[in-house]
Amino acid sequence: MGLKDGSITLPTKFMSSTDTYEEASIVLVGVPMDFTCSFRPGTRFGPQKIREVSIGIEEYSIYMDRSLNDSFFYDSGDLDLPIGNVEKSLEIIEEAAGEIINDKKFPLFIGGEHLISVPVIKKVYEKYGDELLLVHFDAHADLRCDYLGCPNSHASAIRRVIDFMPSKNIFQFGIRSGTKEEFDFARNNTNMHTLEVFEPLKASIEKLKGRPVYFTLDIDVVDPAYANGTGTPEPGGVSSNELIKSVNLLKELNIVGFDLVEVSPHYDLSDRTAFLAAKIIRDIILMVR
Repeated sequence: MGLKDGSITLPTKFMSSTDTYEEASIVLVGVPMDFTCSFRPGTRFGPQKIREVSIGIEEYSIYMDRSLNDSFFYDSGDLDLPIGNVEKSLEIIEEAAGEIINDKKFPLFIGGEHLISVPVIKKVYEKYGDELLLVHFDAHADLRCDYLGCPNSHASAIRRVIDFMPSKNIFQFGIRSGTKEEFDFARNNTNMHTLEVFEPLKASIEKLKGRPVYFTLDIDVVDPAYANGTGTPEPGGVSSNELIKSVNLLKELNIVGFDLVEVSPHYDLSDRTAFLAAKIIRDIILMVR
């Protein structure tokens, strides 16, 4: 798999990555998978573009008052996935997540489409059980039973999580797109907050404290005016500033795993979507103690 031995070579790694897996407390893994994208493919190129632009932002974060120079994280490269084979790819992702968790390290995955989150969350859930809470930022509910008859779809990512995790443990923010059936399901099952992120998250912080929390962030929660490099853009989202402020609120929580998905760089010649993603990833790394 190449997580420990560095056998996966990349043109560049995320800035300030340590040299070895063993010395790191956080392991970053790229997942170049966009096999079930329902509109515009291209998220398989997201992980490397985010790494590429990361050298353009500072190691120091004014939000966290810490620097990557004081952190120990390892960029293990991108997983080698069999293109088009969704089930086998999910197995490979789950195996990588299990390796990191078994080694008592923090899993940080970069997609890729949102379906890649499911096997990672599954392995974290196996560790923490029903104590685990899920915080989900997204434009889309991702609660379809299937998409065009396919249950393993990026449009069904959170519904697949509910296959093994209690739905009431899921807190969704910024949702502004989905079928009527998805919103009806959410009203009776998950904790869904529509349209906004910061204020409902701030109001939910006390409910999230004291429990292990996995955080999954679909970049399309951001309005495409600020982040147009994504496969399923949805106008009406939050600003970059609101997203950064919202992520900053999570400092109060026990974050035990994170993924950022759905950056599709070739739709954004300015790279502003990838820059925003890199900044969020930097701050999550600095948030983990």
